[in-house]
Amino acid sequence: MAPLLRAPGIGRELMQQVARASLGAELIYSFVIIAISLMIYFGTKELYNLTNHKGIKYFRLAFLCFAVAFFFRSFIKFLLVSLNLDRILELNVPALATFSLIVFMYASSMAVFYLLYSVMWKKWNGNKIVIFHSLALVIAVIALLVRSYAIILLIHVILFIFLAIVTLISYLESKKRRKGQHLHAIYLLLFAFWILNIIDLVVANALGTFQLITYLVSLVIFLAILYKVLRRLGA
Repeated sequence: MAPLLRAPGIGRELMQQVARASLGAELIYSFVIIAISLMIYFGTKELYNLTNHKGIKYFRLAFLCFAVAFFFRSFIKFLLVSLNLDRILELNVPALATFSLIVFMYASSMAVFYLLYSVMWKKWNGNKIVIFHSLALVIAVIALLVRSYAIILLIHVILFIFLAIVTLISYLESKKRRKGQHLHAIYLLLFAFWILNIIDLVVANALGTFQLITYLVSLVIFLAILYKVLRRLGA
């Protein structure tokens, strides 16, 4: 009977070890993404100062937002493990959790919007970026207020479809001019993994055994962009 009595304790300990391992993987993943994002942001500063190219400006800002978003993503994961919760929307720590959730949703949305704007800024004359800031803030507030996984995912899927269509149109136009073709595929992959990162936080165990694969593929995408940036800079 003694082994049976000890079983629940062993089960809890095992779950805690798994949670700690998951948090460790998350922290490493976020650290690498943050480091790459900041390398791209600061590495392109001189190029932007020399050219004053708006596409480079918004490209840089996108990765600054990625760095901010993944910092708060790792902090949210820490809260989930510490409070023994499965889902981000179960967080009930009023000030800290609310602030972290809003900043993560806002910064991750702006990162994607900046990438999109870096491609389309010539066609979208005017101060469209203000609209994107407003939309990112609305998405963050909706995520906080509705606390509905289905609605949050639906909003991001619709947004992803819109971004994919706009990027595809831009790709077809650039293909005719025979330039800038290789970046559009990377952008679409970034948009897709942005969705996966949202799903990972919103839905409990959404990715399951595919979570590690998602991390690895995301890192490959960011490393590929870093390589292209460094090659462009002649580093």
